[in-house]
Amino acid sequence: MPAFPVLYSFRRCPYAIRARLAIQYSGVYVSLREVVLRDKPQALIEASSKGTVPVLVLADDRVIDESLDIMDWALAQNDPDRWLGGNQEQQNLLINTNDHVFKPWLDQYKYPDRHPDYSQAYYRERCEGFLLQLEQRLAASPCLLGDKLTLADTAIIPFIRQFSLVDKPWFAQSPYGHIKRWLSGFLQGPLFNRVMEKYPQWVAGSSDEVIFPRMR
Repeated sequence: MPAFPVLYSFRRCPYAIRARLAIQYSGVYVSLREVVLRDKPQALIEASSKGTVPVLVLADDRVIDESLDIMDWALAQNDPDRWLGGNQEQQNLLINTNDHVFKPWLDQYKYPDRHPDYSQAYYRERCEGFLLQLEQRLAASPCLLGDKLTLADTAIIPFIRQFSLVDKPWFAQSPYGHIKRWLSGFLQGPLFNRVMEKYPQWVAGSSDEVIFPRMR
């Protein structure tokens, strides 16, 4: 049996990235099981019928299969810089807009061939409504709610990163200078780089346990 709670994750998934960010930041240890989404292990499906990542299985067999709930769980263990501090109402509003308004448009922008009703440029323009909100906030402060990172920043950044990668030349010349500064600074930092380290695909029955964060 793993010595720590088990986290099923996929390196590039923005939901899994934000869960790992909170776990890395909090310093709580998990047994990381890196999965390949086209080859999902049966243990993941048995843990959560959703069959998506991230999924956290606690020592008492409780399952947390929503990324924000995993973030909350990790921060409840340790939150040294008070990511949960500040204006919780504003944090929740920004995250909800990201998850329920921006992300659906982002999916269509990323895969326009699956959504042929409109052009890719149309879907990008729909995404820009949220970008404008973020740009205005970041024009006034280094982070979304002030001088320091909060849950809102770290829950949203993986999705802005995904947006930026869809059409790199367009994003590079886009007018969102404050977003680019905010995103670039975070992506170059140690927290993000540690959570994006590569791990081999987990295989059921393997005796190799990957402890995350790495014990340094």
